[in-house]
Amino acid sequence: MIKNSGIIFLLFLLFSSTTFAQQETMLEIQKADRLIGSSGFQRLIGNTVMRHQNSLIYCDSAYFYETENKAKLFGNVRIVDQKDPVVTTSRYAEYDGNTRIAKLRNRVVFKNESTTLYTEFLDYNRETGIANYFNDGKVVDSTNVLTSSNGIYETSIEKITFTDNVILVNPDYTLKTNFLIYRTIPKTAETVGLTNIVSAEGNKLNAQKGSFYDTENKLFRFYDGEVETETSLVYAENLYYDENQKYYEGRGDVSVYNKEREIEIFGEEGKYWEDRKYSKVYGNALVQKYFELDTMFMIADTLISQDSELETERFLQAFYNVRLIKSELAGRADSLTYIYSDSTIHLYQDPIIWNDKSQITADSIRILIANEELDKVFLTQKAFNVTRDTLGNFNQLKGRKMIGTFKDGEIQRLDVTGNGESLYFNLLNDSTLRGVNKSICANMIMFFEEGNVHKINYLIKPEGQFTPPHMLKEENKQLEGFIWREEEKPTMEIIYAWRTPRSRKRFDENLFNIPEVNIPIPTDEEIQKSIEERLKNKIK
Repeated sequence: MIKNSGIIFLLFLLFSSTTFAQQETMLEIQKADRLIGSSGFQRLIGNTVMRHQNSLIYCDSAYFYETENKAKLFGNVRIVDQKDPVVTTSRYAEYDGNTRIAKLRNRVVFKNESTTLYTEFLDYNRETGIANYFNDGKVVDSTNVLTSSNGIYETSIEKITFTDNVILVNPDYTLKTNFLIYRTIPKTAETVGLTNIVSAEGNKLNAQKGSFYDTENKLFRFYDGEVETETSLVYAENLYYDENQKYYEGRGDVSVYNKEREIEIFGEEGKYWEDRKYSKVYGNALVQKYFELDTMFMIADTLISQDSELETERFLQAFYNVRLIKSELAGRADSLTYIYSDSTIHLYQDPIIWNDKSQITADSIRILIANEELDKVFLTQKAFNVTRDTLGNFNQLKGRKMIGTFKDGEIQRLDVTGNGESLYFNLLNDSTLRGVNKSICANMIMFFEEGNVHKINYLIKPEGQFTPPHMLKEENKQLEGFIWREEEKPTMEIIYAWRTPRSRKRFDENLFNIPEVNIPIPTDEEIQKSIEERLKNKIK
């Protein structure tokens, strides 16, 4: 008997809880000016108020389908959740008490604390806290205005997903894309695919594979992206930009282009301080300095570029295993500095340059470029020039200091100052060796024609010795310090093996270039009809 009583009590509790749950999901009429109908269907007219769970539903009038637990709401619809901060308003809505889905139409306003959504069509699932709009919508908060064709607002995690024709606008930037996730609390935007941004100053920020944008802190991250200003263009596979600090950081196929100086730096990783106009690129770095008639190529482990309003403060530095090529000039050194103010290139630590048939070395080398051409070379300490003749002999000139003079990129003369020595192979008609002149003279000048040694002038009390071919020994063919290093001469193959700049399209597709108004293309039938009407008018 006790066992049966327990079963009856459990059944009673189950029935009671089920009935209570059903009551919890049922729509209730709170008030209305007029009530027409009976159980099953009722029409509520004037100052209508209904309740569903924690929400109060206001409208001018309503159709209440009690058995289906649904209502159609007309005029000044407002749904207020007494526990949830979400408030919705519209001109019309349909509410399902079973699914807790509200379908709002016509001048819909969906407000969640400081974030407000405007649209004409919105489906809001109060069970999941997800609002889905279509056929255009606009979201406004204290920082940004976002519009798109479609959107999903997940209120529980403060996340809005915008799709198709997405535009984000704030006082600093306008962003366009086709897929964007917006976090309403930190006010961050993540995009997928093509993303184009234009700043208030006209700077362009583009990404091919999506981006991240912290709208309050003004931080950006672009994937396969670039940032273009009036004076610079920065690209990287992964590009970070801090607008407040005017700082860029790139990883993967980085390039920094200075439009004013016509110089571009490539590397694997790079940093750029826009205010300071200072950049550092490393990882198989490459420089291309663009002149009107040619380009100077330079490779090194690390490259530093400093631009400035002051001409004397502009420079380019390269470190470790430096190699360069410009027209007929090639060179290498451990480190290099290029000074913009006087167009000079300084080579340090075992520097060597080649020009046509000449090889030039010294403790330090300074190259002067004038009118975009090689003009002079200044050699300090242990200066040594080697020029190969048509028979493969090595004409040699050495001294404490040398100045090389060039014309149209070719060496014309070498002036030696201090401790001058020369070794000159005298040829007849460039084909027969007459003998070798070895001379010592404090100061001397070697002249060139078409890259070959033409003559040598000895200026102060020279001492010389001539050796005919039959008496010439191997030890007489070289001055002390002679080394022929042609195998070290850089080539374009070496340059491009070090780094080949990736050929890429400069963001030909841009969402800002798409007209906001679509002009429909007429059909063939419409075109034919227009032609016929014009012909009729001409006959008349």
